[in-house]
Amino acid sequence: MVLPQIIQRNLIDRQGRRAEKLRISITDRCNFRCQYCMPSEGMKWLEKKNLLTYEEIFTLATLFARLGIHHIRLTGGEPLVRKDVPVLVKELSKIKEIQKLSLTTNGYFLPELAMPLYEAGIKVFNVSLDSLNPKRFYQITRRDYHQRVLRGLQSLKDIPDCQIKLNVVIMKDMNEDEALNFAQLARQNNYSVRFIEFMPIGSEDNWSSRLVVPGSELVKKINAIFPIEKVEMAGRNPAEIWKFSDGASGELGFINSVSQPFCKDCNRIRLTADGQL
Repeated sequence: MVLPQIIQRNLIDRQGRRAEKLRISITDRCNFRCQYCMPSEGMKWLEKKNLLTYEEIFTLATLFARLGIHHIRLTGGEPLVRKDVPVLVKELSKIKEIQKLSLTTNGYFLPELAMPLYEAGIKVFNVSLDSLNPKRFYQITRRDYHQRVLRGLQSLKDIPDCQIKLNVVIMKDMNEDEALNFAQLARQNNYSVRFIEFMPIGSEDNWSSRLVVPGSELVKKINAIFPIEKVEMAGRNPAEIWKFSDGASGELGFINSVSQPFCKDCNRIRLTADGQL
């Protein structure tokens, strides 16, 4: 395929923000039904013929790379419900301008795919895990997959140099009492745990401001038991990063998108599964 000539070297919007990161949704489907994301049933999925093919994704990624994109994250839905994702990753890793390939996943398919994805080029895995309690995990995700997700995390831990981030959506009266447990998990396993404020993402996400737990409250709660210190402000990266003051491994991130919006510094663009920008 002959790609068009690209003259402009950067993507800059009207606010002067330069796009450097591209998030590609490779499917809208998901095998979970998380309360903060979608209803338990009745979802209408895109027809397969309307999804971008892997060839189209590679072509677009190549063009975006010539326009200054250097980091690609594959997302969904759950990206790993689509077949042969390592094949796509291997092709994307051939784009010389791309410095980092990462993946956001619910972890269900990692027991089988962690190593193939890593070998293909994924070095950063963001795994959603909203509770360490199996019963509460089921309540949030509406799926009894807790042990399988933990097995997926273990598969990643067996890979020496991959980076593991845990995404934890915190909701009031649901899982806010687990913040300390997740902090301990980060310390013990050298994880980067990201606490994400419950944010409105669609008409079926059951969002209410009453359910939002500000990241600042979690910082106070954790700091009282495990002293932490801020090392990076949110901005070009969405998470405010904190390290443990005693030098323990791991880190904590707070994505305070409701209480402290950071859109003015955003440097990422998103490509939907059917090719919308």
